[in-house]
Amino acid sequence: MFIDDVTIHVKAGDGGNGCVSFRREKHVPKGGPDGGDGGKGGDIIIEAVPHQRTLINFLHRKHIKAKHGQHGKGKKMFGRNSPDIVLEVPVGTVIKENEQTIADLCYQGNRIIAAHGGRGGKGNAKFATSTKRAPRIAEEGKEGEEKDIRLELRLIADVGLVGYPNSGKSTLLSRISHARPKIADYPFTTTEPLLGVIKVHDSSFVAADIPGLIEGAHNGKGMGNKFLAHISRTKILLHLIDMSDKNSYSKFNVINKELSLYNLGNRAQIIVANKMDIITAQTNLKDLRKKLHSKEIFAISALTGEGVKELIYYVDKLLNSEERQNYE
Repeated sequence: MFIDDVTIHVKAGDGGNGCVSFRREKHVPKGGPDGGDGGKGGDIIIEAVPHQRTLINFLHRKHIKAKHGQHGKGKKMFGRNSPDIVLEVPVGTVIKENEQTIADLCYQGNRIIAAHGGRGGKGNAKFATSTKRAPRIAEEGKEGEEKDIRLELRLIADVGLVGYPNSGKSTLLSRISHARPKIADYPFTTTEPLLGVIKVHDSSFVAADIPGLIEGAHNGKGMGNKFLAHISRTKILLHLIDMSDKNSYSKFNVINKELSLYNLGNRAQIIVANKMDIITAQTNLKDLRKKLHSKEIFAISALTGEGVKELIYYVDKLLNSEERQNYE
């Protein structure tokens, strides 16, 4: 199950209380203060790791609580600090609190303390002075932080495959990589994003098959706007168009409108005319070229492989080109 958005409640450990205690020793007033400090409460830490792919571990683990620090004891014995709790999340996870982003764990090993454990209270040994040699006071431990935080996964990919449902994105990804998405002749075959690694000579890049977008996707229609978030990290979009469909141009504009409404309208985009193995595709392609004027269009067939190699070489070149920022 692909889970990419969860809200969890975290509670760091409270600090242990300081101790009031006195030694039993001659010539020392009241034995001398020897109360130890309390231990620190455990932190809640979130760390990005490569072996996690989704947030499914938090689907039924919505409340995470760290242990409290131990109380101080006599003979200046400090309470033990509580161990921290480290929550492992996929690389690319965004941490939000009150809808404000507090961390973006986009690299392996990135971590954040989501909730700080409370400091331990001081024992009475710490309050002794030259004028107050037998203090009978000690501090209570501080409370650990407690809050609700939201975890949002955004896939780390160089290239995003977008287009109307059944435009051939999954077929293309399965041809150019070892990814094996579900492929069928009906809309919304793909119900979760899928990554594939594409090797080109001595280099490689990662492509993400984003589930089919439709009009109103930015408001959650169809597969919802949660999949649009996965495009936000991609450098280039491959916009696949089904050339067997006479309405391909209008659907092309619908997708671009949805991308713009999600602030992705300026993302570098390559137009890919797919399903050129179908008889009516050539006629529809001529009509599309007229409507798109000077825009470059790559004509391919993800099913037969026609034009795919040239497309992939071009994408690789574009990813490694300094001119990519100016590409339109």
